[in-house]
This record gives sequence, C-alpha cells and structure tokens, in this order.
Amino acid sequence: MAGSPLAFRTKFRKMAADPFAFYRGSACLFYEDVAGLDDPWLDERTSRVWVQGDLHAENFGTYMDGQGVLIFDVNDFDEAYLGPFTWDLRRLAASLGLLGWSKALPDDVIAELVRTYARAYVDQVRWFVESDRDHEWALRLDTARGPLLDVLQRARLSTRDDLLSRTTYVDGHERRFREGAGVRRLDEDERAEVVAAFEAYVGTVPAQQGGVPASVSFAVKDVVGRSGFGIGSAGLPAYNVLVEGRSQALENDVVLSMKQGATSALSRHVEDERVRGYFRHNGHRTAVSQRALQAHADPWLGWTEVRGTGFVVSELSPYVEDLDWGDLADPEQLLPVVEQLGRATAKVHSVSDEDSDQSLVPFQTEDAIAAAVGDRGEDLAEDLVGFGLDYSRRVRRDHGLFVEAFRNDEIAGVTAHG
Repeated sequence: MAGSPLAFRTKFRKMAADPFAFYRGSACLFYEDVAGLDDPWLDERTSRVWVQGDLHAENFGTYMDGQGVLIFDVNDFDEAYLGPFTWDLRRLAASLGLLGWSKALPDDVIAELVRTYARAYVDQVRWFVESDRDHEWALRLDTARGPLLDVLQRARLSTRDDLLSRTTYVDGHERRFREGAGVRRLDEDERAEVVAAFEAYVGTVPAQQGGVPASVSFAVKDVVGRSGFGIGSAGLPAYNVLVEGRSQALENDVVLSMKQGATSALSRHVEDERVRGYFRHNGHRTAVSQRALQAHADPWLGWTEVRGTGFVVSELSPYVEDLDWGDLADPEQLLPVVEQLGRATAKVHSVSDEDSDQSLVPFQTEDAIAAAVGDRGEDLAEDLVGFGLDYSRRVRRDHGLFVEAFRNDEIAGVTAHG
C-alpha cells in the first residue's frame, strides 16, 4: 500500500462493488478468522498438505496442460502454500454462500450447493485412494459436463494468433508488443535487468521443455512493463516478455508473464520453519506450488529474481477461459457445476504429494484425508454448510464496514479520492 497507493485505491474500489468482490480481495482477513478455529478434521498430516489458498468460485477455469490437453481446473496459485486441507474447502463454501446470496437463493438451496460440493470432494478423494490414478483424472473435453464443457469448447476455439494479434504487431520482419493501457516501455537499464533475470529463469524451466534449442525458444524479441492486474495483484511489478517460441515462424511466438510473487496470506498462520525455509522467495513458492497442484503444469513455468525480489514466470496462454457465473441462475444449473468443482478440488489436493516433484508432503494426500474423514463424510458436509452460511453473513457485514471505512478515508495509506 505504501509503494502503490493508487493501485490499492483501484483495488479497494473494485472490492467495494459487492461482498463477493470484497471477499476475493481480503484473503488475509479470512485467514485471520479461520486460523483460530477448532477444526476436527485436522491431524499431523492433513494440517500440512498443499492447498490452493484462495479457493473461491471464480478461481476455476481452463488451461492447456503440459501434454497439450485442455483442462478445467483451479487456475490461480498466487496464495498457494501448505496448510489444512479444510481451509480450501471452507473458503470455497463461503464463496458459494456469497454467490448464492447474490442470486437471491434461499439458505436451504445454498446449503444444498455446499453439500453437493463436499460430497463430490469426499467421493473423489476416496476414488483416488482406491484407483491410485490421480494424475490421470481431470475435467477434460471427454469428461466435463454442462457449462464446464461449454467453457472448454470455447477455449478450444481460441488460437495463438488471436492472442498475438491483441498484444503484438509485426514491424517489418519482426514482432513487437503493442502500446496501450497498462503497457510501459522500459529504459535501457531496466530492460537489461529484466533480460538478465529472464536468462536466469531459463534454468528453472522443467525438463519437459527439452527438445527445443534454448537459443531459439528462449530468444527475447521484446520486453515491456505491465500493470492493471486483478484484485489480488494490485501494485505488483510485472513484465511481459516476447520470445521466439518453438520455431522461428512468427505465428509461434510466445508471450511470457514475469510477475512479482506476493506473500501468501495463509503463510502468516503456518508456523513451520521446514515449510518456510523450503522456498527461496515468493516467485519460487508460486511456481513450485503450481507444479505440485497441477498434474501437468505449464511447461514454461519457472521463477527468477529482479533486484533481489522473487518473480514467477509463466505463459500468457490463449486457451484460458473462465466460467461465467452470471449465466447460471437456477439450482438445476448450479448443482452439476459445484459437483464438478468438488472433484476438481480433490484432484489438486491429491496430486500434490509424494508423487509430485517436491519433498514437502512425503505421503499420499488422498490417503491422509480419507483417513481423517473416515465414514463421517456427511458430517464434513454439514460442517462446511454451517461454516459457509455463517461466514458469508460475516463477509456481508464486513463489506459494509469496509465500504464506510474506505469512503471516509479511515484506511491508513489509501484515500478514496485523488
């Protein structure tokens, strides 16, 4: 806030729009509240699994995985860390409470949405225990249903050429970034710093990128500064890097995002030096977390440092599509969606264990969660129903307090007016 008061003013205006927007931008408040809960589902193992950290209803969407398959899944890892598996479930349950309230659904309908999500989560965890195929299962074109399949079909129609046309242009025989809102040209010194950081990033890209000569695929064509990100990334420095791609054909150029990693809100409440000491910086944490939580992550994913601060690097993919909740109004439409979100949540939790390429979770996550839940799956569902309804009411009250504080300049460091 001290470094970018204008960015936070913009963020706070977005958060003021409605309770759900406030909820999206206040993960730190959520973890202040849940960290002190007496949680009956936690033990030594289930309190230290990889969690997405900001699992609300709008943090799901499509991506192209490292094997070229379109997936509908969790798509934001800025808050990812190790902690109680129930923190993800509770954050999602509360978001369903807020979403349902915004659609004027009665509490019994919201309760059934949360119950459906929880039952699907437990069912999918148990399936992974029995099948041991967590890396194979995903919501794909052949497995997704209803609105989720529609989103995947839309993503399938996207092309790299569309993305390149929006963000770049061809100048003579070479491609460069377009000028525009949120785009900043760098002076020579800053450009040299960013290019040096990019060259260091190349060494962090996983082995599946192999087979492409580094001198071609990582050759830098252009670099610009970027701003104007979402609610959670206000004020964070970022750059876009245009690289050669998999061939010298201009149509195969790739746009990479290099964004400063932020401190995970839940990391302040996980007092485990083994976890804290595992990460070099927040860029490293974000990239490692995404690799852990996705079975086949973006092959361009990596990390670097600019002036001693950690940055995460990933592709700006043309195949990213978000689910439009505005098109879903009736329970008959919503129930199949939240059921699939429950299974997707079970997937990200279950793949991020001893089978992944990190060493912080040396056990099978699905086994640990299944053992903690046992035959009390319905009890977990009712726990999440009660929490989701209660906490969504708290968020609505907090939102009102926040709006009054902001509009009356009671938040230190950020004023509501210029």
